[in-house]
Amino acid sequence: MPSNVYGQTNQESIDLPKIKSMENGSLTDLLYQRRSVRNFSPGEITLDQVSRILFSAQGITRQNRFRTVPSAGALYPLEVYLVTGSVQGLEAGVYAYRPHGHELIQVSSGDRREELAGQCYGQMWVAEAQAVVVICAVYDRVTGKYGQRGERYAHIEAGCAAQNVSLTGYSLGLGSTVVGAFSDKGVAEVVKAAGREEKPLVVMPVGLMSEERD
Repeated sequence: MPSNVYGQTNQESIDLPKIKSMENGSLTDLLYQRRSVRNFSPGEITLDQVSRILFSAQGITRQNRFRTVPSAGALYPLEVYLVTGSVQGLEAGVYAYRPHGHELIQVSSGDRREELAGQCYGQMWVAEAQAVVVICAVYDRVTGKYGQRGERYAHIEAGCAAQNVSLTGYSLGLGSTVVGAFSDKGVAEVVKAAGREEKPLVVMPVGLMSEERD
């Protein structure tokens, strides 16, 4: 049928095969399900769920080096933190994820979710999620090789990691969304990245979905 795309008027369009939701849990099914979730139910999530979510963001998959997301020059500028208060078997606190060893290192104790939500310009629903993933970047890891364009590469990698978290969460029955409106300095202070060359890029609350979804 005729197309009215700018610069391509009167060109014939090509109908593509329709994409239907496939078997439960397939990638296509998860893509159909994915939504931005800002309403969370009370309760706890499991340490296994947390493990899978963090692995999806930066887990090592082969040769003790390559990870679940593409990274320019395999330089991996991202650092991932977990802010939580409602995970079975995990003390409330802030944790740094270490891909080598697939482990968490506690950087502070106590439930900091409300403080983090406050740094997201008062989006207090962030604190209702059982856990919040914070993705930061160390630009120097990539700009040394790629110059200023390395910052763009870090942003691309952060987007890939965020989508992995979103889809993995849905596969586990958990909702999430990407929050980009926050105080860089404030979020860095919450996760104890302040004073280091780590710049917060993404805040992702992850938790049990309520019936209300965006």
